Amino acid sequence: MIEVRGLRRGFLSTMAATVVLTAGFVGTAPAALAADVQSKQWYLDAMHAEEIWKTSTGKGITVAVIDTGVNSSTPSLKGQVLKGMDNAEAKGDETDDYTGHGTTMAELIVGTGAGNGLKGLAPDAKVIPYRIGITELQDKEKTNASDVEEAIRAAADSDAQIINASYGSEYSSAAEQEAIKYAQAKGKLFFAAAGNDAKKGNSQDSYPAAYPEAIAVASTDQNGKASEYSQHGSFVDIAAPGSDIPRWCDENFTGYCNGDGGTSAATAIASASAALIWSAHPDWTGNQVLRVMFESAGRNKDWKPGTVSNYLGHGIVRPNANINRGVGKPGDPDISPLTNTRIGGKSATSGTAGTSGASAKPGSTTEPGASTAPGSSQAPEAKPSADGAVAGSDKSADSGSSLGLVIGGVAVVAVVAVAAFLIVRRRRTA
Repeated sequence: MIEVRGLRRGFLSTMAATVVLTAGFVGTAPAALAADVQSKQWYLDAMHAEEIWKTSTGKGITVAVIDTGVNSSTPSLKGQVLKGMDNAEAKGDETDDYTGHGTTMAELIVGTGAGNGLKGLAPDAKVIPYRIGITELQDKEKTNASDVEEAIRAAADSDAQIINASYGSEYSSAAEQEAIKYAQAKGKLFFAAAGNDAKKGNSQDSYPAAYPEAIAVASTDQNGKASEYSQHGSFVDIAAPGSDIPRWCDENFTGYCNGDGGTSAATAIASASAALIWSAHPDWTGNQVLRVMFESAGRNKDWKPGTVSNYLGHGIVRPNANINRGVGKPGDPDISPLTNTRIGGKSATSGTAGTSGASAKPGSTTEPGASTAPGSSQAPEAKPSADGAVAGSDKSADSGSSLGLVIGGVAVVAVVAVAAFLIVRRRRTA
C-alpha cells in the first residue's frame, strides 16, 4: 500500500518495502593503480584544496560513515577513525570492511594521504564508522534487519555533526525515514547518494536520498557536467565530483582501482565540504552550513536565481567560495534553508548516549549541528553546457568560467509513485 505525501518538490511516494540490488561502484572491475593514487584525485586541484587547507582542514568536525565498515588500519586512516558500531551484527565489527567501499568513503573525507593513500578533502576531521549490511554481506551471513535505522539513530545520538550515507535502494522504509527525521531534529546534516542508475532509465528515486530530510547528492565529471550515470529528479539537492575517482578494489586492501566513484564518492566529498565550512565557522548550526553550501555552489551563468536543477540541485559544492571569499550568508540558525521550518537549530541537542546495544559511546567531538530538507522543483531550462562555474574557483558563482566542474541540467517532469511487495531488506552502495 502506498502512502503519498506532499513533501519534497512535489509528491514523494513512501513504501514499506525493499529491493534486491547489486552493490558496488560504477563501471566494470578496473585495473589496480600504481602508487600515484593522489594524482588521480583531479577534483582537489579543481576545488583549490591547498588554498582551502590554509584556512580550514575540518578540525573539530566528526562525520558518521554509515557503510560497509571502515578499515582503520590503512595508512591514510591511522588515527582518523573513532569508536563506532557494527549495526549489521555479522562476523567481525565496524572496522571489518567487507567490500572496501566504506573505507574509500572515509578516506575521501578524512584521509591523511599517508602511504600514498587517498587524500581526504577534510584531513583533520574524524570519522565514526557504522557498519550495515548490503547485498554482499547478506548473501553470506544473516544480518540485522533493522541495521540502517539503528545506525542512523546511533549516529544522531553520537558527537558527529554530519552523517554520510553512500548507499541506496529504490524502495523507502518508514522506519528509516523516521530515523532520519530524528537525526534532523538532533541537528545533524544527513548527506545521501542520489544513485547511479540514470543510464538504466532513471525511473526510480533512490532512498534515503529522496527523503525530504536528506541532502541528496548527485555526481559530476571532470568537465563539471552531471555524470551520465547520476540519477536525477526533483529530489536532488546538490552535486559534487564523483567520476574518475580511485577507490579500494575490494576487502583485501591490496591496492586502489581506477573507475567511477559514483554518487557514493560525490556524497563523501559533499560531506567533507560541509566539514570544512563547519570547521571554519564552529558557532554555526547545520542550517547555516547547508544554506551557505547552497548559496556558494557553482552554477552556470545562465542559471536563473532561485531555481534548482533536477541534475545538480543548487549547484556544485564550492567550499573555497565561502571559506576564503565569504560567498553565502548563513542566515537564521534555527530555520531549515529549504522548508523554512524551525528545526535542528540552536536548541538541538547532540552527544547523548548511543542506541542499539553500543558498547561505548561513538565519537569524541561536541560541536552541535542542524538540519536539512528539500527545496523547489524549479530548474534551469538550458541544455547541458560546457560553460559553467568551477568548484572552488576564484571567479563568482555566475562567472561562466569553463575551467572545469561545469554544470549541465534540465528539468525532470515529476516523481512517479510505484507499488512494491515486502521482501528481504537489501541495498547497494552508490
